[in-house]
Amino acid sequence: MHDSATSTQPAVGDPALPAAAIVLADDLIWSSRLAAGLRALGVAPAVVAGLVPFERALGRADHVVIDLTARAYDGLEAVRLAAARGAVVLCVAQHDDGELRRAALAAGARRVVPYRTMFEHGPATLRRWLTETATSAAHATPPATAAR
Repeated sequence: MHDSATSTQPAVGDPALPAAAIVLADDLIWSSRLAAGLRALGVAPAVVAGLVPFERALGRADHVVIDLTARAYDGLEAVRLAAARGAVVLCVAQHDDGELRRAALAAGARRVVPYRTMFEHGPATLRRWLTETATSAAHATPPATAAR
């Protein structure tokens, strides 16, 4: 059986998926892997490695993937920044760090997946997340705006 979510053919123009996403990761291997997974789905990734360029990139995409265990930035702060601007956030982290996972969800992440899941099922995981959240991101109201 052929799984289109793991196909290497890009899904260019797939109306169920956003056109762009931001990847925040300071590890070259993970940033490359996450960007390649998005590209395989026809989603243009903007890859950044720090909070300053991340803040500048926010607003150019409704979907954000954040590596929580980075050394160059505070992953939880990045989640809070993105969520405050109405972005839909997917985080990757160690499988055994339940505390960080709970903190990321409390900060506004929609989902936190282990590195192993992303390594073994990256395109399928990204497709599922993008598909189930594309509509909600288009209609989301940033928390700061909703509170007014």
